Amino acid sequence: MSNISLAENNIVHQQEIRIEVDWVFGLKVALAVSACFFFIYVNGIMLFTLRSKSTFRESSRYILFAHMLFNDSVQLLTSVLLYIFAVAYLHIVRAVCAVIVIMSSTTFYSSPLNLALMSLERYIAICFPLRHSEIVTPKRTILAVCVVWFFGSINQATDVIGILITDPSFFLTTVFCTRENMLKTKWQVDMKIAITSIYFVAVGVILLYTYVAIMLEARSVSSDRASATKARNTVLLHAVQLGLCLMSFLYGVIEALLARMTVSVFIHLRYLNFVVLLILPRCLSPLIYGLRDESFRPLFKYYFTCSSKKVRPISNRKKS
Repeated sequence: MSNISLAENNIVHQQEIRIEVDWVFGLKVALAVSACFFFIYVNGIMLFTLRSKSTFRESSRYILFAHMLFNDSVQLLTSVLLYIFAVAYLHIVRAVCAVIVIMSSTTFYSSPLNLALMSLERYIAICFPLRHSEIVTPKRTILAVCVVWFFGSINQATDVIGILITDPSFFLTTVFCTRENMLKTKWQVDMKIAITSIYFVAVGVILLYTYVAIMLEARSVSSDRASATKARNTVLLHAVQLGLCLMSFLYGVIEALLARMTVSVFIHLRYLNFVVLLILPRCLSPLIYGLRDESFRPLFKYYFTCSSKKVRPISNRKKS
């Protein structure tokens, strides 16, 4: 490793590290970037599949699934851009960096909020099946998605407005593009911590309540042990995915703690932190929600294989 410099201030944690390029470094970058773009492609095929049938377009469940795919695709794209800027040691104009960071942060917060919304939709479908179509309509679902984006962008919008009022020239300078370098004052840091904490607690409570209620309901209505086991496995897989997304709230905190270690250890652990907490949850979303859906899976396979084999899509079969 050569020419390593660490820049820190007393308000935020910042790391600018120039790394020696070798085959290990190149392999790690290639794996992270290729995984991101592959799953962006998979998400794109899934979005096209959801748009191909009116059954999917008119179902609240699939509307939320489509929003999750779009949100995670934007998150993956912005995350890999920030990662490329970091490994290439690029300094760009703050205005451009701000656009990328705003989209990254907004989708970062919107992702677990959307998953909480999906769990509420499943809770109503399983615990109140007779009122589900009345309560959860496509129009209300789209409105709920807009609310998710509103709450996801509050922190970023406040930052931008505050900086534009106090120091408009801030966005004209060049910067090593990270989320932390877009924080100018301590109140921004405090507000970010407060909003993250509120979202973490609120989403955690919603997920715990809805999934426990779904599991109890699945046990009570199941006529045999096989059905109960299938329902519990479905809930367990969803809970793992939601747990990973909730853990992504801790990304910045964990990176700040890792920075206290030696530089060589920090570099390797930061890469692991980036892959496990930011990339992995978004890559698991298609596998958990898409490939396990018996109505969606055949049609997705048809488009994913470029219509190379005959597939009979199943649009009316329901899963637990």
